[in-house]
Amino acid sequence: MRSTRTTVLLTAGLVTLLGLPGTASAADGPASLYVDNRDGANCSDTGSGTQAAPFCTVSAAAKAVQPGQTVRIKPGRTYDEAVTVDRSGEPGKPITFLADSVNGYPATELSKSLTISGASHVVVRGLGVIGGLQVKHSTDVELDRLDIRKGRLVSAVVGEESADVRFSRSRLRGVRIEGGSRGTVLSRNEITGSAQAAAAVVDAPGTVVTNNTFFGGCATTLSLSGGSTGASLFNNLLYTDHYAPCQSPDPRHGMAVSQSAASDTRADYNLIAGHPEVALVPYSWSGTAYGTPAAFRAATGQGAHDILTPSYEGVGPKDGSPTIDSADPTAPGALSTDFDGLPNADDPRVANTGKDGGYLDRGAHETQDTLSYVLLNVEQAWAPIGTTVTAQAATDSIWAAGVTFRYDFGDGTAPVVTKAGTAQHVYKTPCDCVVKVTAINGIGVEVAAEKPVKAAPAGPLAAGFTADPVVPTSDNPMSHILPLTLRINPQAASVTPWEIHDVSVDFGDGTFDRRDHLDSGFDHAYAQPGEYKVTLTLRDAKDAVSTVTRTVRADYTASGYVPTTPFRVLDTRTSRTPVQGGTPAPVVLPVGYTVPDHVLSGSMAVAVLNVTVTEATEDTHLSVWPAGQPRPTTSNVNIKAGGTASNTVTVPVGADGKVQAQLNAGRASLIVDFVGYYQPNTGQRFSPIAPTRVVDTRSTGGALGGGQTRTVKVAGVGGIPADATAVALNLTSTGTTTPTHVIAYPDPAKRPATSNLNPEPGQDKSNQAIVPVGPNGTITLYNNAGSTDLVLDAVGYYGKDGKALFTPAVPTRLADTRTTGKLAPGATTTVAGIPANALGAVVNVTATETTAPGFLTVYGYGGTLPGASSLNTRPGANIPNHVTTPASGGRINITNSWGGSNHVITDLLGYFTQG
Repeated sequence: MRSTRTTVLLTAGLVTLLGLPGTASAADGPASLYVDNRDGANCSDTGSGTQAAPFCTVSAAAKAVQPGQTVRIKPGRTYDEAVTVDRSGEPGKPITFLADSVNGYPATELSKSLTISGASHVVVRGLGVIGGLQVKHSTDVELDRLDIRKGRLVSAVVGEESADVRFSRSRLRGVRIEGGSRGTVLSRNEITGSAQAAAAVVDAPGTVVTNNTFFGGCATTLSLSGGSTGASLFNNLLYTDHYAPCQSPDPRHGMAVSQSAASDTRADYNLIAGHPEVALVPYSWSGTAYGTPAAFRAATGQGAHDILTPSYEGVGPKDGSPTIDSADPTAPGALSTDFDGLPNADDPRVANTGKDGGYLDRGAHETQDTLSYVLLNVEQAWAPIGTTVTAQAATDSIWAAGVTFRYDFGDGTAPVVTKAGTAQHVYKTPCDCVVKVTAINGIGVEVAAEKPVKAAPAGPLAAGFTADPVVPTSDNPMSHILPLTLRINPQAASVTPWEIHDVSVDFGDGTFDRRDHLDSGFDHAYAQPGEYKVTLTLRDAKDAVSTVTRTVRADYTASGYVPTTPFRVLDTRTSRTPVQGGTPAPVVLPVGYTVPDHVLSGSMAVAVLNVTVTEATEDTHLSVWPAGQPRPTTSNVNIKAGGTASNTVTVPVGADGKVQAQLNAGRASLIVDFVGYYQPNTGQRFSPIAPTRVVDTRSTGGALGGGQTRTVKVAGVGGIPADATAVALNLTSTGTTTPTHVIAYPDPAKRPATSNLNPEPGQDKSNQAIVPVGPNGTITLYNNAGSTDLVLDAVGYYGKDGKALFTPAVPTRLADTRTTGKLAPGATTTVAGIPANALGAVVNVTATETTAPGFLTVYGYGGTLPGASSLNTRPGANIPNHVTTPASGGRINITNSWGGSNHVITDLLGYFTQG
């Protein structure tokens, strides 16, 4: 049976064992002094002992400490010194030496002895002492949580008329109390003997020995002699055969009280454990030996509740031990916490046989429950309102009868508190709630668990879903959110009175997904933009089925631009795998960690590439498009047999993180350089400008020779702000003396192994480039061989004050003059079909069937014809170029120069909108 916890009777001063004493600050100093001998601790024994400048030794602090001060010793250290404490505190203002324990055990050691001499009102807590401890001529000394050793000798001695010395929760290798010491208390200690008694009390009246665990050696385990009258020996556990290699065949003794010490000495509620192979004399009282508690009780009146066991088996802080709940909680020196600092606990399975029905255990340790977790199961965790919901809890408690459960059903109703492992509840209004159960054992240890529950509206099952774009929010390389991803969320729109056991989705593009539960969404990446019929089917716990079909639209999301220093991602000349006409070649983009030396965002949506075709076996053209989509009817690069041609390509990332490239016919080498990428919620906005000439080497600086570089300013000129991060340029070569290649790059000290333009003699060639801005608003141009003049026309910039985001489009033909008639010299054609709200457009413009050399200029509808070119034309060649241009009202203008007439083909790749 349980009983109300009995008030513990303590000798004077024992209340301080439950924590640090309540002390006032020292009158002439701070509340704490510090000791720290670590390297770098800036310690000094001549300083003030502050935390910033601690003492190096405990001895220095012991000489400086004042009443009411605490010496805080840095834990986890060894202090190689013998320490003497000879200063005193005052009543209610002790001097305290504190070293914090780790996992309940001292983590700080004195390698030599600790002596308390002529001192009073002293507290020492948490120290290990290797060289032993001695207390002499001292009063009111508390020694708590110590670990005291001295080889095989007695480790702790209290003597020379000391008074009120209290050992608690400490590990002692033999203790001796002597020399007229009075009122010494041993409580909740582990005390080990060897060839000598574990505890010897000699001429020390009023000694209290309560709730200790003794490990006896070859001599008497607990011995009182001389004038040690008036002792109290209660609640102790005495293992009498701990030290096995004894040479003497004499019996082991448990408790021995000499005739001179027996006066007013009391003993009860002790347990003496023997060994079946070792002779034992459990009691010797006033010179007479007693072999059983009954004989001892009958002769002396002591030990009325003592227990003698023939072996150690099953005795101690373990399940089923006779020590459990059988001690006297009112004994002098009894504490409310045990050796480990754990509270006294009532095992509900064991009858309380202690005094007055108390439940204190014998020995230093209190047996505890093993409550570490609680499991929770909820029946009908998803059901319509009005359904009875049952919560079931189970713990690992071995004292299950002593556990109380508190069930909170999460809807604002009062918790259910019960001893039962189940509780029921009826939800009256719909809610997505959390059921929480808290298990509390008899000593107040709490563990908790929780489970979500859904109280749904009553009614039939009705499937529904929302469909929303999923876009990246960062440039994390570990995240992989593909363009055209939609989240089909059945949880947001379905009516589900009972738990869903089957969810299936037909995404309308020939793919399916299925789950056995309802959650927040199915993320699905479509291969190409467009409308899709999505069908959702739900089946619930009652086998009801509901299906819904809706048309959803997958579109590209407007994105910012992230420029990068150009780098090569493919060169079939080095891999010796030329591309073949009619066969798509995959191009792996540097998504996330795909290219180890260039880690970029894992969720880029659109790649900007410089694509070069060379060594073509016949006249042909190359198309580039997102992997997973049909090959478009448009082209990106036109090449003549044996020639080299390049063009910038802006292409969405495919469903597998790749793009495809395919020749129309023949065979050629393919070179792909990565320039930058677009991604939602990342990068810079773009501002288009009318084509503006920023560099023309024909009038400034002269042609660029082979192997030469020239750094030119592009930011802060020509309407481009000084803080632009990248510039979109049309790069044109003229007057070229030998086939070569030209590179435009940001840092003059770091030239990449890429190219932007492939000039040839006798041909004016153009290509658009997006170049990050380098130091002081510049970019650097490099010519590989021969000499060539270069013309740079700016068409826009990226930066923090940019206006527009880019949205890619499936390549779409906007106009083709082959169906309407050639564009004559000096004539202008207007191309429509761009979204009306677009500020700019990215188009691929191709000139074909040209009658004489010239150039085309692309610019915003309604704008003034600029003095710059977008691509250079020549007879007998199909010339494409990637063009970024302002747009107005969904239209752009294309003007032919003074040269010959041309057919002009315009393909839309994407557009810029303000948002």
